[in-house]
Amino acid sequence: MESVYFTVAFLTGMVPALFWLWFWLREDKRKPEPFHLIALSFVAGMMIVPLALPLQKYAIDLYSGVTLIAVWVIIEESLKYIIALVFIFWNKAVDEPIDLIIYMITIALGFSALENTLYIFNPLTEGNIVESLVMTKFRFLGATLLHVLASGTVGIFLAFAFYKSNFHKLLAGTVGLFMAILLHGLFNFFIMNASGEAILIVFLCVWMGIILMFLLFEKVKLLELAHIKKTPS
Repeated sequence: MESVYFTVAFLTGMVPALFWLWFWLREDKRKPEPFHLIALSFVAGMMIVPLALPLQKYAIDLYSGVTLIAVWVIIEESLKYIIALVFIFWNKAVDEPIDLIIYMITIALGFSALENTLYIFNPLTEGNIVESLVMTKFRFLGATLLHVLASGTVGIFLAFAFYKSNFHKLLAGTVGLFMAILLHGLFNFFIMNASGEAILIVFLCVWMGIILMFLLFEKVKLLELAHIKKTPS
């Protein structure tokens, strides 16, 4: 029976991630990324979950409170960035600033897909279908977008440094990672004991962040167009 529950949880957990992946890939229609690299990024993001879980369980034994939240978030955001550096960013298909955002978001959505599965699976095994449905809604509107916002922030910082020196790229990646950790940490801190209107306010902040990221996404597109115009044909 657990295999059936896991299949249901997996398919349900994938829905928010795949929807938002479809949404963001539509923003890169001018020069779409190769399907195999998008798929690799998504699967690599999923594989972060089994890497992060033992580290986070170890952190629970050592820390508590705000320190635990910080360490928990650092583990997730650092692993997402490391995966991008190791498996994706060196690929020759990553040849324009917007690509860095697309792949960071794809990795984040792969991570979120498997994380969603685990959050939905546990209530299902206890026969609590209502809680699973509520969790699905929560993941779709909040947590999945939080992962997009955090990792997308890293991608945006890297995108604006795309045509600059390696030092500037390193600095941009470091600052972007710090901002991702800060955003993710604040979300976890405020959502932990929130209820009712407080949850809606936290979600609203995430959505405002997504809107801002969308606007910066458009500026990155203009950055690429400006570079093309400057480059001799």
